Amino acid sequence: MPDRRTVGFGRPDGAFQADPPPGPSGAVGLDDELAASLLPDRPARGHKGTFGKLLVVAGSLDYAGAALLVCRAAGRAGAGLVTLAVPESLQPLFAARVIEATTMALPEDDVEEVDPEPALARILDHDHDAIVVGPGLRPGLATTELIRSIVRAPADADTAPAVVDAEALRALATVDAWWTGVVRPCVLTPHPGEFSRLRAGSGHDPDADGDLAADDVARGTAAGAAATEWRQVVVLKGARTVVAAPDGRSAVAPFENPALATGGTGDVLSGVVGGLLAQGLDPFAAARLGVYLHGLAGEAVRERLGDAGLLAGDLPDAVAIARKRLAAVAERARTGARLGFGRTGQGGGG
Repeated sequence: MPDRRTVGFGRPDGAFQADPPPGPSGAVGLDDELAASLLPDRPARGHKGTFGKLLVVAGSLDYAGAALLVCRAAGRAGAGLVTLAVPESLQPLFAARVIEATTMALPEDDVEEVDPEPALARILDHDHDAIVVGPGLRPGLATTELIRSIVRAPADADTAPAVVDAEALRALATVDAWWTGVVRPCVLTPHPGEFSRLRAGSGHDPDADGDLAADDVARGTAAGAAATEWRQVVVLKGARTVVAAPDGRSAVAPFENPALATGGTGDVLSGVVGGLLAQGLDPFAAARLGVYLHGLAGEAVRERLGDAGLLAGDLPDAVAIARKRLAAVAERARTGARLGFGRTGQGGGG
């Protein structure tokens, strides 16, 4: 087991010093400097429209929390406007729970079950820069049809990129050769189980991928192969999360944090990546930066609480603090100045 290191909040150099994780040839280890270089601009005269509009298609009566976590995380990641789209019978419930986000009703053909065709029309008519689809959605044929329609929306200059997670991944995995015809740029965020189901949908034997929980080389190799085949960015979640692009580039996060092994933390990651897509980052950049911010936030909470007891709701505020820390790293790189958070005359860690 690799040596476990604290992420560096309060360290003099402010850097994460874990050894580069193993991975396929050419994989890049994510660190503070690389992540800081990916931060989207925050012009002083910007307004909420400047920083992107995110549409979140998520949530159901049983999994309302998933949608709320996505929306809050997207806002903490810097998105200017977040809209939550839910079945119209549930809109009053969600409207009473979200504060900063707005809500949009999706037409239904039964209580809590969307009517795919008019729901898609309403989604496509909505002004947004990126979409998150999947967290907490109610399983069913109507949901599967809507998800397939969203990811297969006609490609044109205005097609917004999407984060595809949770129920959206499970729905796609039920369709043979599901990736064919998918023209919308996507970031797929499966955990190992979801990843194996998606691979099975392409006729691949998931057992041939090896141990996708503990073998970092196997994880990197499988994620890279899937990204190339599916022509989409793949985020294979877990300890030392892998981010793979369809052109062969890949990156590996340094974080191994058992505190993150709790319900809802993946929804936070989807919101962070979606918020960064809405701010104009390309899918590979948004995925790398989102994974790193999420990991930094988890490490910060673990410093306070330990390896157990972290709740997903603890993460969004820590994401904003992590982004502030990376902004200081970026400023130091730009000006050559020290961060100045620690001892006099020496940089510190946010």
